[in-house]
Amino acid sequence: MTDALASLPSREDQRAAFLARAGFAEAVLVALPADASTRRYFRLDGAGLLLMDSPPHSEPIGPFVRIARQLQGLGLSAPALLQVDEEAGLALIEDFGHDTYTRLLAAGHPESELYHLAVDTLVALHRAAPAAELAPYDEQRLADEYRLFIDWYVPLLIGEETAQALRDEYLALFADACRDVAKRREALVLRDFHVDNLMLLQGRKGVATCGLLDFQDALVGAAAYDLMSLLEDARRDVPEALRVALIKHYLLQRPELDARRFLEDYRRLAAQRHAKVLGIFVRLAGRDGKHGYLAHLPRTLGLFVRALDAEAFAPLRKWLDWHVPGWRNELPAETLATLRETPYRLVQGSSHGHV
Repeated sequence: MTDALASLPSREDQRAAFLARAGFAEAVLVALPADASTRRYFRLDGAGLLLMDSPPHSEPIGPFVRIARQLQGLGLSAPALLQVDEEAGLALIEDFGHDTYTRLLAAGHPESELYHLAVDTLVALHRAAPAAELAPYDEQRLADEYRLFIDWYVPLLIGEETAQALRDEYLALFADACRDVAKRREALVLRDFHVDNLMLLQGRKGVATCGLLDFQDALVGAAAYDLMSLLEDARRDVPEALRVALIKHYLLQRPELDARRFLEDYRRLAAQRHAKVLGIFVRLAGRDGKHGYLAHLPRTLGLFVRALDAEAFAPLRKWLDWHVPGWRNELPAETLATLRETPYRLVQGSSHGHV
């Protein structure tokens, strides 16, 4: 290590200096469990605040700040920002507490109540025009995600060399199916709108009782995406009757939409997201050693298979049947065991994933 590098402050020192500037030099930090990203959160014991540590080289904090302010301007509950240092990738933000949807559902909180609140929150969000400066959820960004299926998941079935040879055909077929939905510029898409990133807040009214997290990668795209993300959850089963009722609940509040087109968008985006998530879960396990995500593969695969039943995906479905035999079946136990033990080499680059 050079003298220059050795003289740089450690990340711990940077956090301490930031807290001192904010008046919390003596704060006791409690690390929160990490997720699939490189961001870390620390609870300031007794202060009602979180320290958000988002490394600027990998996950700049600026987008979180800008989207939070936009959401707050719409009367929605994004964490309040007490102090921000964008250059350092550090922020003191409001602590929404412990009542995540995930925790509440596990404790028996009425499922329908929480999901209806989340859908009402989306309706409020989608009635507002998205910020013009946000990037679009366009063909390239969609492709960067659905390619993770051919890069990470498919090699487990047919081998890396064969998957690589078929990559361009797969990408072309998926692009054909998603071409129309990639043109949508109708809503702010939070991209990770599911129960792990939603909270129930006390002392607030209406949709403000739904706390929003993990929205820093928002784009402008199809209104159907976040509703699909909520109802086609890779981590928990949503009862089919509730899923159908919530789609109807959303559409009844937005009579200006073309319901048929909305549902077509929903199906296309479901296939796109599930392809991405299958690849991400394998990547997290094989490359990053986060094997817990493998438990969600069967559910995600089932959602993917269902989504590909849409007519728009008939060519891709037939192609998979021919070139990737067994793609509808769960991975064999021996494949999962190997994946847990052996680093799984990246096939074609890398991209940040949203799950």
